[in-house]
Amino acid sequence: MRRIATDKVQDFEIEHQNIVRKYAPESMVLLKNDNILPLNHSGKIALYGNGARNTIKGGTGSGDVNVRHFVTVEEGLEQAGFEITTKSWLDQYSELKANYVKKFKEDLVAKAKAEGKDVWVATMGVTPLEPDYDLDLSSSSQAEAAVYVLARDSGEGADRHAERGDIKLTKTEVRDILSLAKQYKKFILVLNVGGLVDLSEVKDQVPVILLMSQLGSATGNALADVLLGKSYPSGKLAMTWAPIEQYPSTDNFGDINDTYYKEGIYVGYRYFDSMNITPLYEFGYGLSYTSFKLKTEAVKVNAEKVELKVRVSNVGNALGKEVVQVYYSASDSIMDQPYQELAAYAKTKELAPGEEQVLTLTFNTSVMASYNQEKAELVLGHGDYLIRVGNSSRNTEVVAKVNLDQDTVIEKFKHIGGKTNFKDFVPNRKTISYPSEAEEITSAPVFSLQSKDFEVKENHYSKPTFDVEDNDKQIDWSAVVNDEETVENFVAGLDNETIVYLLTGNYEKDKSLFMVGNAGATVAGSAGETTHQLTNWGVPSLIMADGPAGIRLSTSYTLDEEGKAHALVSEFGDSAGVPKEDYNQENTTTYYQYCTAIPIGTAIAQSWNSQVAEKYGDLVGTEMQLFGIDIWLAPALNIQRSPLDGRDFEYYSEDPLISGLNAAGITNGIRKHPGCTTTIKHFAANNQETNRVYSNSVINERTLRQIYLKGFEICLENSEPLAVMSSYNMLNGIHTCNRYDLLTDALRNEWHFEGFVMTDWLVTSSFIPNEGKYSCASAAQDVATGNDMTMPGLEEDTETILKALRSGELTREDLEIAASRILKVILKLKTEKEAK
Repeated sequence: MRRIATDKVQDFEIEHQNIVRKYAPESMVLLKNDNILPLNHSGKIALYGNGARNTIKGGTGSGDVNVRHFVTVEEGLEQAGFEITTKSWLDQYSELKANYVKKFKEDLVAKAKAEGKDVWVATMGVTPLEPDYDLDLSSSSQAEAAVYVLARDSGEGADRHAERGDIKLTKTEVRDILSLAKQYKKFILVLNVGGLVDLSEVKDQVPVILLMSQLGSATGNALADVLLGKSYPSGKLAMTWAPIEQYPSTDNFGDINDTYYKEGIYVGYRYFDSMNITPLYEFGYGLSYTSFKLKTEAVKVNAEKVELKVRVSNVGNALGKEVVQVYYSASDSIMDQPYQELAAYAKTKELAPGEEQVLTLTFNTSVMASYNQEKAELVLGHGDYLIRVGNSSRNTEVVAKVNLDQDTVIEKFKHIGGKTNFKDFVPNRKTISYPSEAEEITSAPVFSLQSKDFEVKENHYSKPTFDVEDNDKQIDWSAVVNDEETVENFVAGLDNETIVYLLTGNYEKDKSLFMVGNAGATVAGSAGETTHQLTNWGVPSLIMADGPAGIRLSTSYTLDEEGKAHALVSEFGDSAGVPKEDYNQENTTTYYQYCTAIPIGTAIAQSWNSQVAEKYGDLVGTEMQLFGIDIWLAPALNIQRSPLDGRDFEYYSEDPLISGLNAAGITNGIRKHPGCTTTIKHFAANNQETNRVYSNSVINERTLRQIYLKGFEICLENSEPLAVMSSYNMLNGIHTCNRYDLLTDALRNEWHFEGFVMTDWLVTSSFIPNEGKYSCASAAQDVATGNDMTMPGLEEDTETILKALRSGELTREDLEIAASRILKVILKLKTEKEAK
C-alpha cells in the first residue's frame, strides 16, 4: 500500500484544484444574457436555490469522487468578496432538505428490507425528487443582484424521471424564479445540473441563464470567476435541450426487458433538425461575453479528405473563445439521411477584441458515408453533399457542395450485432431550413469526385490463435520481462486453474459482495485488481480505480498485519444503506488519501476542446501515479440517447464524434504517465440504468455502427487505451460480454484493439436482482467470445470456466489467448513504469 505524506497530498490538492478552476469556465454554457453578465464588482448578493449551499460537484455511484473538500457556490461567492444577504433562507432550506433526504433514505431502506432485497443494490443511485416548500424570499439587506442555483442529482443505478423535481421544475422553483426575476433587474439563473432540465416555464422571463454544470472540486470558485468576468464561459451544448416529451427515445425508454431503439440514427439533433422541431436550445449552442464573426476562406476536397480554413474574428468588446463547427448533409440517393451531421470542430485560442484567428478543420471524406446493413457495406451514395460551417447546429451556412458521380463502396464488413424485428424510423416531415439556405446551396462552390478515386477497404476476420514455441516448461516471469521468453511461452507453462484465476480478477472466497467497486486489496477503496495468484511466478497485479470524474478511493484506511488496506469510510459516501465504517481496529494507524474531482463528462464535452480533456486526463494520471493506480475505469463514452438515462452526466454527448474525441483526449492525458492507462466503457449501447444488468438493447446494425459503436472506434483511432469494459446490458438478446461479433469481429479485427476486455462488475452473478425475463451473463462465454476478464471475480466464475473446460465448451487455447492479452498489458504497463 502506498502511503503519502500529508503535506504532499495537500500540495497536489491545491495545485489540482487550481487546474480545475482554470479550465472549468470552458465547460460553462451561457444560454442567455441580457447585458447583465459579467458583473462589474462583488457586492451584496441574494443567493437562493437548492444548489447554492448544497452544490453538486458530480453524480453518484462509481462516478463520484471522495474529496477532502470542494468549494460550493456559497463558499465561492464569499471567497470572491460577495456579501450574501440570504443566509436565513439558506439555513432554512438546508434544514428542510436534510430532513427530507433523511426520511427519503429511511423509507428506501425500509422498503428494500421489506422486499428482501440487498439494501445497497436496491437503493444505489436512487435520489429524491426536489420537494415543494414555502420559504420567505426576503433578504437581510438590499442586494444588487440575485442568483438562483438550480441543482439536480443523478447517478449510477437509477434513471431520471420526467416529473417535477427532476427533469421538470417544481412549482416552488417556477414560482421563486419568476418572483426573483421580477424583483431583481440583475437576476441570474445558474444551472448546477448534469443533464437536461426543462426550462420552458421560465426561460423567456429570466434575463440570464448560465449552465454551470457540475465542475468538481472548484465549482464555486469557477462560478465566481465567471460572474465577475475574471474568466468567461466558452462552452457549447453537446446535447440538444428540449421538452422531454419531444425526444423520440422517451416512449420506449426504461422497459425492464427490451428497449427498442426505433429512432435509429435519428438521435439528438439529427432528429430535431430532420423533423423541423425547434428545441429549447440546440446542439452546439452557447453564447459569450463577446461576439464573433466567421468567414470560410477556403475549402479543399478530394477523395481522401475535406479541408476548410475559417477566419474567426472577435467583433465584440471582451475576451473570448469561439467554436467553429462543420456539418455535412449527405446525399439520400441510397438511403434516408439526417438533415446534417457533425464532421469536425475546433476552438480558437483566447481572442482579444479585434483579434482574429484562422482555423484549419479537416475530416476524412469517407466520414460522409453511411452503413448499408443489407449489404454490410459503408457506402457513399451518388449526388450532392453539402458542407456547412457555423457556431451551432441551427446557425450554419452552406460553404461548399461535393458531387459524387456514382454510388461508391468505401469499406466492406461482416454483419455484427444480430437482427431485430422492426425497421428504423424515417423522418416524414420537411427538415429545418432558413431564408438564405437555397441561395447558399446555389452559389456554393462545387467539388466533383469520381468513384474511381476511392479505394475499398476490405476487413479481414480471423479467429484468434495461440502460438507457442514450448509448452512443457515452467517459465519465470523475469524471463519475459527481460525479453528472453514470450508471454505465450509463459502462459503455456501454467496449469488450467492458475490461468482461470487470471481471468477472474482478485476475489477472496467468502468475501461479502456488498463492496462492489471496492474489491481491491492494495489500495483502499479501489475497484478491483488482477489476481495475486501469480505472485509465485513474479507476476505483479494491476490495481483499478473507478472514474470518470476523478479517482474514487476511500478517504481513510488502516492496514492489517498482512499489509492489506481496509477502508474506514465507505467510498460510496452516504448512499442509502451504506455503512459509514467498514473496518476498525484499536491501536492502528489511520492513513488518509484525497483525490481531486474533475468536471463530469458532460461538462468536459461542453468545452468542445479535446485539449482540455487531455489536461484533465493528465491531472488524473498524476494522481494515479501518486496513489499507485494502474488502470482507471474510465472514460465512459456512451451516447446520451435520452435525457432520462441516470448516467448521462458521466457521458459526453449525443454525438459520437464528440464522445470519441473527448475519450481520446482523456486517454492521451492519462497515457502521458508511464504505467497508467484507461478503460473505455461501457461497450456498448449502455443507455439506461433500469434493470441494467438484464436489460436488452434492441438495435439495428446501421444504428449500432453509426451511432453507438462509432465513438469507441474514434477513441481507438486517436489514443491508446489498453482496456475496454463491456457493458451490463444485452445487445439484441445476448450480453455484450458474450458477443463474439462485438468483442472480436469489431473491436479486434476491424479496429485492431490490442489490450484486454473486462466485464462490468458482477454481470455474471445473480447477486444484482433481476426484475425481468433475461438471465445473467456467462463467465465461460466471456472467455470464448473475447471478454478476457470477468470482474471483480467470484468463486462461481472460476468454477463455471473450469467446468466449461472439462465439458469441451471451452478449449485450453481459449484460456491461453485471454490470459496472454491480460499479461501483455501487465508487462507493458510495468515495463513503462520501470523505464521511467
